[in-house]
Amino acid sequence: MLSRRLALALAASLTLAAPALGQAEDWRRTHPELVFSIIPSENSSGVLDRYSPFMAYLSKALGVKVTLRVASDYAAVIESLRAGQVHFAHMGPAAYARAAIVTQNGVEPLVTMANSQGAIGYYSVLYVRAADPAQSLADLRGRNLCLVDPNSASGNNVPRFAMNKLGIDPEAHFGKIVYSGSHENAVIGLGQGTCDAAFNWWNTERESNLLRMVAKSMARAEDYRIIFRSDLIPGSPITMMRSAPEALREAVRRAFVEAAATDREAFLRISDGTATSYVPVRTEDYQVMIDLSRFIDQMRRRRS
Repeated sequence: MLSRRLALALAASLTLAAPALGQAEDWRRTHPELVFSIIPSENSSGVLDRYSPFMAYLSKALGVKVTLRVASDYAAVIESLRAGQVHFAHMGPAAYARAAIVTQNGVEPLVTMANSQGAIGYYSVLYVRAADPAQSLADLRGRNLCLVDPNSASGNNVPRFAMNKLGIDPEAHFGKIVYSGSHENAVIGLGQGTCDAAFNWWNTERESNLLRMVAKSMARAEDYRIIFRSDLIPGSPITMMRSAPEALREAVRRAFVEAAATDREAFLRISDGTATSYVPVRTEDYQVMIDLSRFIDQMRRRRS
């Protein structure tokens, strides 16, 4: 027979545990289906093909159906997240910074992907055609430049910040600036002559958007060369609104962190077999990108 003291202690422990258990159950009742969105760095069909097995993994890991929504552009993902039409999203660090600004820090970065060398981040590089005589940004005066999207880190914000440090005003330096809409389209524009140089994301010699296009027979690596590489950019985070239940945010974080070990095939599919794992990140890791976004805003206001 339990002593009165032990019985009281047991009752108290169960009372304390009940809210935590209840919260874990509650989010599945209020969120019987989750929507995951991704910002396009390639054509929609390529995203759907790579992510379908991972959506099946997330559905099993979280215990609710997870559907994929491919956004039309960076701003669409931010607005869908804020409106509650999307529950979590993969976005570039500049898009995350923009979301943090417009929601007044209402978003939380959960995890990012570590590349094949274990580094957490990537670079912005500037490609020209292999036969082009240009060796630097200075050599491209009067010629046409392909950027990606106004809210792209490697495709706009980081290049503009780097050019500012070099004393280059892009609008004055280049003959024309074209926003291509995606990283793939920027490379295609360069290949077709729409522009003479194109910014793009690049991880390592083995990991880049260009090599992903090569694997899909969309480009030849030998047709292009790099004439500029930025400093390391924080990795693209999986992001949720802070207003989402804490238990849900933690469940999503855990599912991504465990993905490489639990469903290796699905994980390697989304990274083209080149990443090692998802790792947790903090808000402070992206303060540099928030500061950079504010710098870009100031530059735009000066020109207007």
